[in-house]
Amino acid sequence: MHALRVHEQGGAEGLSYEEVPMPEPGIGDVLVRVQAASFTPTELTWPSTWVDRLGHDRRPVIPGHEVSGTVEALSWGTTGFAVGDAVYGLTDWYRDGALAEYLAVEARNLAPKPVSLDHIQAAALPLAGLTAWQALFVHGGLSAGQRVLIHGAGGGVGSIAVQLARAAGAYVIATGRGWARELVTELGAERFVDVERERFEDVADKVDLVVDLVGGEILHRSGGAIKDGGIVVSVVEDPRARLDGASLARGAYFVVESDRSELEELARRVDAGKLRPVVGEVFDLADGGKAFEAKQGGGVPGKVVLRMSDK
Repeated sequence: MHALRVHEQGGAEGLSYEEVPMPEPGIGDVLVRVQAASFTPTELTWPSTWVDRLGHDRRPVIPGHEVSGTVEALSWGTTGFAVGDAVYGLTDWYRDGALAEYLAVEARNLAPKPVSLDHIQAAALPLAGLTAWQALFVHGGLSAGQRVLIHGAGGGVGSIAVQLARAAGAYVIATGRGWARELVTELGAERFVDVERERFEDVADKVDLVVDLVGGEILHRSGGAIKDGGIVVSVVEDPRARLDGASLARGAYFVVESDRSELEELARRVDAGKLRPVVGEVFDLADGGKAFEAKQGGGVPGKVVLRMSDK
């Protein structure tokens, strides 16, 4: 099969389109014929990209952990799926990923693909959807009538978070660069703040929840927007070490986890017409380096997806 591999730690320039051995599914695994896959632009800097769970170097590695495809085979001990099923999911950080024609993945990390989406659209949903869900509801405790501030709302996670928060009955304030305004407001944000022209603190006052997808100065300044007793949830860095002027605010940092029940709920909402992933650009697998560079360069809404060109 063909895959994108990285042999040494570095940036997207190290990605190489190569012929590689087929993966060997372990106990409880599914072998998936990948139809489309996506990635996180920073994942080449993550320690988990380069080592296994015991800390052993596992180079060369295949990145990308968001997949949509069909079940090719089931390993011993695997239940819940059949050969030919269309599935999507978020794979283990410490194993080779989905930027390949075939993928061995634990069955528990997969769910039936939303029937209303094609594989390219479905590949844009797992990480973005799970991260947004867990930030808003698992860690943020969002409920109807609350005010939520979402930083980086034009990206893959942010665009899903806006939709989920609005559907939950929250008042949504979203930040981003000017190019994201039309998309984010169309998805349901009541107020969009162009961070290059406005200070979000002047708009977002006493919010119940901040969802931070940016980090740095944006996170540091978020203390001025949160109400006493509110919470700042970040997927970038620990907000408790960064907040300014929010001694009475709570903070939470988390790394998204795969969850089949949440994947199934996201799929139900998609198929009911209440949620949609945003695909900004699509590349062939062989052009994976260009795909990483496009997303890292900024200005691409939603997710960048790689398709298997021979499918």
